[in-house]
Amino acid sequence: MRKNTQNMKFMMLKVALGLALWPVFQQVSFAKEARVNGYFENATYIRDGVGLSKFRNTLQIEAEKSFKSTGSLSNMSVNGTFRVTYDGVYDLNEDDFGNQAGGAISLENTIEGPGSTVIFGEGLALPFTFDTANHPNEGMLVLGEHLHPTDGGVAFGVPVRPCDTDSRGCLNGYLDRDIDELRFQELNDRLDFIRELYFDFDLNLDNGNIISTRLGKQQVIWGRTDLFRVLDVINPVDYSRNNIYDELEDIRIPMWILKTDYRMGATETFDDLNLQLIWNFDRFRPNDLGQCGQPNVILDAGCFFRGMNTLWENGGTVANFAGGVVATDFGPGQIGIRQAEMPSWSLSNTQVGLKFEGVLGDLGFSLNALNYRSQMPSLRGGIPAQNSFTGEVAAWPALIAFDIHFPRVQLLGGSMDYYSQGIDTVFRLEAAHTSGEEFANTLKENLYSESNVLRYVIGVDKNIFIPLLNDSKAFLFSGQIFGQHILDHQREERLLGAAGIPDWEENWTATMLIKGWWMNDRLSPQLIVAHDVRAEATAIAMSVEWIFSDNLKLTGGVNFKLGTGARKFDDCRTCNPFSPFTAAFDEHDEGSTLGLQGFEPLGRFQSGPIGMAQKEDELQFSVRYSF
Repeated sequence: MRKNTQNMKFMMLKVALGLALWPVFQQVSFAKEARVNGYFENATYIRDGVGLSKFRNTLQIEAEKSFKSTGSLSNMSVNGTFRVTYDGVYDLNEDDFGNQAGGAISLENTIEGPGSTVIFGEGLALPFTFDTANHPNEGMLVLGEHLHPTDGGVAFGVPVRPCDTDSRGCLNGYLDRDIDELRFQELNDRLDFIRELYFDFDLNLDNGNIISTRLGKQQVIWGRTDLFRVLDVINPVDYSRNNIYDELEDIRIPMWILKTDYRMGATETFDDLNLQLIWNFDRFRPNDLGQCGQPNVILDAGCFFRGMNTLWENGGTVANFAGGVVATDFGPGQIGIRQAEMPSWSLSNTQVGLKFEGVLGDLGFSLNALNYRSQMPSLRGGIPAQNSFTGEVAAWPALIAFDIHFPRVQLLGGSMDYYSQGIDTVFRLEAAHTSGEEFANTLKENLYSESNVLRYVIGVDKNIFIPLLNDSKAFLFSGQIFGQHILDHQREERLLGAAGIPDWEENWTATMLIKGWWMNDRLSPQLIVAHDVRAEATAIAMSVEWIFSDNLKLTGGVNFKLGTGARKFDDCRTCNPFSPFTAAFDEHDEGSTLGLQGFEPLGRFQSGPIGMAQKEDELQFSVRYSF
């Protein structure tokens, strides 16, 4: 793996911090007894049409050591959680996810008729094209082929083998894992096997208030809702484990953070008040969207990124490009993704947040502010690239050539929950306004624009007795609706279709959880349903958990999807960057799109994570032994 000196220095800093905290597990005169427990788990998933999609074996150990109070210090403890995994799918199903994945491909060429194809490397050769000797037709898939037909749109080859086997499309510092980093995901230069390691202590002030501090690698949870994150954005998330369907506690990526709470307790008006300061001083880390070649690549975005970087570095054949119907061979440095601009560590690149929260009777509330970097990537056009016809290098308008950035974002929001004793129901509300987020926009010369965004979740939790099913234990019903509104949305109709921002201006996703218990709470079935309103896509997850003994737990389930899958949107084939060569007619303005539609690359934003997972129905089994 490629490393730079700064990254190594920061890794050494984290090791030093971990070593500084660890000795308190050892010989400390005022330490209490340590508590150590853990579990071993095997998770085996079978995907429809693919076969084995996960064979993950996890060993997790949790340790805690408390200390006796001394002076004004109390509640002192050191906590550590250590996790290592081995996913055998890359060895047991290497034809789909390992060193033998992919193969030779052909690309659609509709000028010869609907569904006609040409072999990779045999498209219309532009004056500056590519050499298949340096970019062979092997180890690839066609972008999106497992989700939808090309159907007259664009597509290109995507390498899918691990980066030590095939380095094509592996962006330096971002989605560039080798086979061992895929198998053993926590064993990397970010020390992910240290899942959590932090020191807790309280400082008791003379006025009766308390300063509670937690320092170390940890998860910081804001907000009062689950599944969809509104305020809960301090830690990035690993979607490569199981898309959006795992518990957030398991897929949040812990960061090195200082969290300090000034606890004021009860006042004349409030039952409790608290002010929290968050300083995330870790080196920036984005969400893990999954590297192309892994079983879980949310929105198929990692495959798009890898294919686009391959086009930039090596060139390649693009389906139905010239005139919207001719498979076209581009040379290196003309279109694609040049690099990912990963923010280096500096004091100015750290992230700071404040939360003020309180309790008034049955009402709990919080006000939140956070300055952070977007954990989702933004593609910024306008980079220097080679004109495919003249060879000139310049920044061409509306050319599909990008760098990946992670813009700075400001968040203001709040949350509340209210328990109604009369109807024995909890109501939850969470909302956030962000500024600085960036979205793809085919109406702009740089193919992106910035927008303020409003997100919110409204949730209800209630225990309901259903005597016909269980007359001694209530069922938990939990429903919520997540809304997103892009406040500076831009879209308009052009000659051949809609162009602008592909994301919906406003959208809602509704979820429902139903969970029951039998056999003294040892048998627990549950049903989770999530429905994306605008994408018209639904995910249904049913599972049964059986606690066989105090140590052994068995879980079996099924996860399947219904509804509309991939959708089409302006793919910028008609953006006319190299006028007059790419103009459709004399009046076609340079850098102006006509809105020709295709599934790739922007239709994924209309389909959402549920719509883009329509071909990922799975049977899921897990066995956990706790000790």
